[in-house]
Amino acid sequence: ELLTIKSDDTVGRVKVYEAIVKGENIPEPGIPESFKVLLKELQSLCLNVEVLSKDGAAIEMRDGDDEDLERAAANLGINLSRNESASIEDFA
Repeated sequence: ELLTIKSDDTVGRVKVYEAIVKGENIPEPGIPESFKVLLKELQSLCLNVEVLSKDGAAIEMRDGDDEDLERAAANLGINLSRNESASIEDFA
């Protein structure tokens, strides 16, 4: 499950698309969102979950890599820099 690029790995999909277009080798898969959700669900049950490398070293799981997210969004034509100025009163 973790050895292939999944449909919910947005950054991974963009990297694969770029590699195919440029004729390069497909990069290693990233961490799918479903795995991140599983970790959060286990943590919500007060279970201490550690992700380990092959060598047994703990891997820090970040909530998101802003640089990769912004790059992926730009490649998809999505603008994430818009200022959300609406307040709850606007919807009442």
